[in-house]
Amino acid sequence: MAKITAAMVKELRETTGAGMMDCKKALTATDGDKAKAIDWLREKGISKAEKKADRIAAEGAVAAYISDDAKVGVLVEVNCETDFAAGNEQFRALVAKIAKHIADTNPADLDALNNSELDGKTVAALITEATATIGEKISLRRFVRYQSEGRVASYIHMGGKIGVLVDLTGGDEELGKDVAMQIAAAAPAAIDRSGVDAAALEHEKEVLRKQALEEGKPEKIVERMVEGRINKYYKEVCLNEQIFVKDSDKTVKDILGDVKVTAFTRYQLGEGIEKKQENFAAEVAAQMK
Repeated sequence: MAKITAAMVKELRETTGAGMMDCKKALTATDGDKAKAIDWLREKGISKAEKKADRIAAEGAVAAYISDDAKVGVLVEVNCETDFAAGNEQFRALVAKIAKHIADTNPADLDALNNSELDGKTVAALITEATATIGEKISLRRFVRYQSEGRVASYIHMGGKIGVLVDLTGGDEELGKDVAMQIAAAAPAAIDRSGVDAAALEHEKEVLRKQALEEGKPEKIVERMVEGRINKYYKEVCLNEQIFVKDSDKTVKDILGDVKVTAFTRYQLGEGIEKKQENFAAEVAAQMK
């Protein structure tokens, strides 16, 4: 039986990120063989991670990566269970590494990304290992990658609660950031009127029509009222027509000038994920019984 030294445990811990006691157990179980100990920890880590698979992961971070020439940009959301884990340096480093990996490899979808190789392992394996090490379910939820002929810009709000990626035909870094911040703040649904969802538009018209009739307006002028209110609706949901958040005397189209926005994506952390509702009073009462 090989003697397990503190240096061996320290080295294994630095390599795997596992706890000191787990590293000692792994080395003991594998007679001091580091490679086998790493496999032992991975196997145990996978086992631990699987137990967390049914937990709800609605926290985490939205992160962006922009290439040095601003031609390639990525927005990615990675979820975990708590804000505490989201602030973990290992979690943040993993999210940043995945964002750059997406920029470099251009995976077709989430399956391709999870199966792609990063640091000698699949992305899925890295996430599983991080789940075991950090102690919370971690899941790679979604991503988007733009490759621009002009400029890609991003904005991350509140440390990753909201993230925006925008593709412009030109402009400078400041303009790109201003537009990305606008999208983060005002959440437009489309770039211009042509991009507004037809079903959403018809639904809005129907609501406005009923509102006008409820107000007692004659049917002959209802359609004109609806048309006027729809123009106001366009100014709320179309990026180009929105009032610029940094200067209320201008629209976004005014600040863009000859530059055009060709695409944008806005992620809000955890949107659409059903979060567990905690009843702490009931929990304490149950513990007191």
